[in-house]
Amino acid sequence: MRRHHLSLVPAACLAGVAGLAFQRVFGLGPVVPVAAVAAVVPTALAALLSGPRGKAGRWPLWISVVLTAAAWTATAAATVLRPALADGTFPQALRAGVLSSWKSILTTLLPAPAKPEFLVLVHLLVWLAAFASAELALRTSLRAAPCLPALGVWGVALLLGVDGPGSNAGLVAATAVLAAVLVLLRRPDGPRAADPGVDGAGAGGAGWRPVLLGVPTAVVLGALAFAAGPYVPVGAEPYDPREQVEAPPPQRRDSVSPLDRVGGWLLSPAQPMFSVTSAQTEPWRLAVLDRFDGVTWSSTARFVPTGSRVPPAPGVAASGRRHGADQRITVRDLPGVWAPAADRPRRVDGLGVVVDPGSGALAAAQPLRPGQSYRVVSRVPEWDAGDLAGAAVARDAEARAATALPWGPGAKAAPVQLAEFRRVAQSAARGAASPIQQAGLLVEYLKSRAKYDVTAPPGHGYRQIDYFLGEGRRGTPEHFATAYALLARSLGLPARIVVGFDGGARSGSTVEVRSGDVMVWPEIKFARLGWVRFNPLPEGARRSKDSDAVAVGETQKKLEQAQKNAASQRRGSGPGKSAQPPPPVRPAAPQDEPLPWWVYAGSAVAVLLTGYVLAVLSAPALRRRRRRAGPPAARIAGAWHQALDHLGDVGLGTARTLTAHEVARFGAGSVGRGAHAHLGPLADLVDRSRFAPSVPDPRAADEAWRHSDEVGRLVTAKAGRMRRLRRRLHPRSLWSGRPGGL
Repeated sequence: MRRHHLSLVPAACLAGVAGLAFQRVFGLGPVVPVAAVAAVVPTALAALLSGPRGKAGRWPLWISVVLTAAAWTATAAATVLRPALADGTFPQALRAGVLSSWKSILTTLLPAPAKPEFLVLVHLLVWLAAFASAELALRTSLRAAPCLPALGVWGVALLLGVDGPGSNAGLVAATAVLAAVLVLLRRPDGPRAADPGVDGAGAGGAGWRPVLLGVPTAVVLGALAFAAGPYVPVGAEPYDPREQVEAPPPQRRDSVSPLDRVGGWLLSPAQPMFSVTSAQTEPWRLAVLDRFDGVTWSSTARFVPTGSRVPPAPGVAASGRRHGADQRITVRDLPGVWAPAADRPRRVDGLGVVVDPGSGALAAAQPLRPGQSYRVVSRVPEWDAGDLAGAAVARDAEARAATALPWGPGAKAAPVQLAEFRRVAQSAARGAASPIQQAGLLVEYLKSRAKYDVTAPPGHGYRQIDYFLGEGRRGTPEHFATAYALLARSLGLPARIVVGFDGGARSGSTVEVRSGDVMVWPEIKFARLGWVRFNPLPEGARRSKDSDAVAVGETQKKLEQAQKNAASQRRGSGPGKSAQPPPPVRPAAPQDEPLPWWVYAGSAVAVLLTGYVLAVLSAPALRRRRRRAGPPAARIAGAWHQALDHLGDVGLGTARTLTAHEVARFGAGSVGRGAHAHLGPLADLVDRSRFAPSVPDPRAADEAWRHSDEVGRLVTAKAGRMRRLRRRLHPRSLWSGRPGGL
């Protein structure tokens, strides 16, 4: 096999590894077969089109281009685009995949769904990279040129995969190793077949030596890069092209707001909505409503497609306490498109949904149908009294929008009602020393102000809430939650409402959620904590008497108790006493997680390599010190061995049959002008110390070392410091006085 054919193997691997970098976009499973086929087929085709040595040579480049284009069309139609061809023609699928898929990917939460029109982009890029790498390897002599197409694919994968799950550290290390192997294989004196009659240690063996020594070094460096990658500090946020792509505008996902359905569901409480199979009991959120126009509440969610992942809540500390909830939800008679899930969902499987990254709300692409089932994995936040007592109100754009109390043509009496709401809220929260105390006192006010009544007329505009607080004092969760949100906003607390379900009837590991379990609750946004749920319903409201009813979730009970503890600090302030200041925020105790095994392995390799480099660099100095010690005869012999070490750096070996003067003559020829003036006298001193009857004096030993040092300076000028350093790094320099085997 010729050398340029051998280099096709790492070139194809480079293109395939670059294609695997799209695993942050689609996940590893869908990408592996696409990248493998797109890397192997064009490389094999290029190898077949290359002529044998001594014949006409390769086919013209234009023939290779035409054939590889035809091969790609056939391969794409038979593999990646095959499912899409059932609904359209090949040009339509190709146009959607190549021209529009990049924008669709940039407006989809990663990992993106593995649609044919998305994966065809990966297939095309890897195919082009493999074809270009193969042609460069076969037609040019530039050693690193075949690496460039794969780096182009890497650039596209990194841009599309920003903020995607997973890590490319292993693929980066593999790319570095493959690039080093490819460059070594394409050396002018790289691997070649040994000529007839030449020993394996001759021309052929010398050609393989750089690869045999370089490949293990490249592998070690790649492993070190992989191990050190997660610990390399990055000083800036990566460029995200999604910021430059206009997201789709907000859409009304359902013609009927879930808030308008609450009253009817409560009057027919036995209708099964959905069932949940899970060991945990959590409230299920349906819709998040954060905009109020004086008459009705609506959602400003900006839904984007997603393959399965839901990003964490923006602006929330990642170190907060959370627990996992893995639930299988089966739809019964739940209308609309809103998909229930515990807060906050992180992964959805089995149902095509769009996600609002801000609130985490889920909506199906089509109205839900009975029998549909999907799995939701959530990370439910937890707080204690210390977290809440020291929390400040959020001041970001979302929080500022959640304090708006508009009035206009749809609410003519709004100014008077807003003033009344503000007066009531200030009276209820009088004496509060912190935002959480304000929020907690509003809860206590509504709990004691009104009664729970499912027959109360529905409505949540200014007029209905004014009547609920002033005269009616009876209401459903719709009235309590919306009244709380209006009072909180009048105090400057960012508030929104959530429509969901809480409760149900448990049978084994399955909970059946019925229409009577519908719930509406308000949420307040705090800095670093995010949106915190509050329950303004009176004590005992909605407590089912069924023996199989689900009790209030443990997380919700802890949250309500923490809110009571934080708000009750005001009660300790009697007449003449000032309210106690809120306790400081207690930082969460850091959790020591065991490091993975490869961190210890990489650290051990790094320590061994560092020790090896220090040993080989310090060995010459220690050897020189040992040779300069002892009687004059030993010092002269040490000076001679030191000179032989220097001569080894210019490729001069020694033989036991050569005399000192013969070695000096050959050494002077290798080093050049001026070397014989020192090697000759040094050889004389060595012979006299060995064969003369008299013992040499110290002055002769000093003279021998002067000549040896001059030889070292001449060799450095001849060979260069880098060559001498490389020979010092050879393992045999540790136990041999002559680096490189001298």
